[in-house]
Amino acid sequence: MNKNAHISGVEGCLRVARRSLCAATAVALLLITPASAESLTEALAKAYQTNPQLNAERARQRATDENVPSALSGYRPQIIASLGAGMQSVRNLLPDNTIQTATLKPWTIGVTVTQTLFNGFRNANSVRVAELQVKSGREALRNVGQGVLLDAVTAYTNVLANQALVAAQKANVDFLSQTLDITNKRLNAGDVTPTDTAQAEARLSRGRSDLNAAEVNLAISEATYAQVVGNSPSRLGPASPVDRLLPRSREDAMSLAMQGNPAVLAAGYDVDVATTTIKVAEGALLPTVTVQGSASRSRQSDSTLGTNGTDQASIVGQINAPIYDGGLAAAQTRQSKELAAQSRLVLDQVRNQSRTAAIAAWVSNEGAKIAVGASEAEVRAAEIALKGVSREAQGGQRTTVDVLNSQQDLILARARLIGAQRDRVIASYTLLSAIGRLDVQTLGLNTPDYLPEVHYHQVRDAWHGLRTPSGQ
Repeated sequence: MNKNAHISGVEGCLRVARRSLCAATAVALLLITPASAESLTEALAKAYQTNPQLNAERARQRATDENVPSALSGYRPQIIASLGAGMQSVRNLLPDNTIQTATLKPWTIGVTVTQTLFNGFRNANSVRVAELQVKSGREALRNVGQGVLLDAVTAYTNVLANQALVAAQKANVDFLSQTLDITNKRLNAGDVTPTDTAQAEARLSRGRSDLNAAEVNLAISEATYAQVVGNSPSRLGPASPVDRLLPRSREDAMSLAMQGNPAVLAAGYDVDVATTTIKVAEGALLPTVTVQGSASRSRQSDSTLGTNGTDQASIVGQINAPIYDGGLAAAQTRQSKELAAQSRLVLDQVRNQSRTAAIAAWVSNEGAKIAVGASEAEVRAAEIALKGVSREAQGGQRTTVDVLNSQQDLILARARLIGAQRDRVIASYTLLSAIGRLDVQTLGLNTPDYLPEVHYHQVRDAWHGLRTPSGQ
């Protein structure tokens, strides 16, 4: 009777194990099986459109564009209109000792036009600095865009992985709960000892703890997803690596990073900005030539003398040559030279960082491929081991605890596979970002690309107007 109870209990465990195996298999395929759900490309498009960090950077770039018309204003005339009016009380003592009083009402209106003809090439160099700042800002914007898209990929795959882990742990808890029930029945039948029941209870408690940890991680990943993408995740589709867009070798990755990484390009433009700023500072040591034209009309009226006035018009050319300014221009020039030296060192540093990042991304991507293959092999071996232990348990050569251990090994192997698949996707996108190609065009996202040059051309030659091109 005890032997029959033992066989019946083992067969019950095996039925539960098979159901848990099917559930775990379905969980593992969440990352690779197509589903009618929101895709990764759709999530990336939403993040590209709505992410506040990226939109704030776009606003910063639009503000940087305004440096160019500000610098171009130095080429344009400055026109100032003036108007003055008032009342003046006059009291005169005449030779015959009589006092004459009058109330005057003077007013003056005029206009002055000033045009700078030469200021030590500071206008031209200031425009050049502003244009280089715009180019540097565009690369900084592109760098932020890459970071946002990579954050979206990471958030998306984390939600997928944690959903899969929660499903796997739920299946594991169901398996352990039913196993404990069967073990208690066998204990009542005298087929097992209290030790077997204690082992089953301990394993169930561990499973519940693992499920709770997985649910916590899922909640955190969903909150992060909503922050980056802009909406809470519901049902997500599969995520796959972008191997077709990646370089073929580590050397190619380093070369592409040096040529296309936005951080490197931005640092290069910053060097040009600092170098040109030296010329702006040196321009203060050269003469300034201006021409000024003015016209005015003055009138003065009182009740006894009537109205009298003056009309004036003039045009004056002026040359100012600095002789000594207390050392201000010299100090500013030396300062600009030191800042230029600093920017060159920063460029070297950024190049080294980009090279290291490209190598790290390449190695991580290759390592992720190996990790996925190893995890898949581990899962296959664990499945075979579980089947073998199950058959041996049916023959009385294995205990229920052996089946539990084998099932736990399979659950852990599947968890490692899910993590490896997630890391594989993230690593491929990280490498694409390291070479400067994580963008809308390369990924083929179904969203309009933000073109910063559109706003630049809208404001570059604007002579007036307080409203932005967007109507603010």
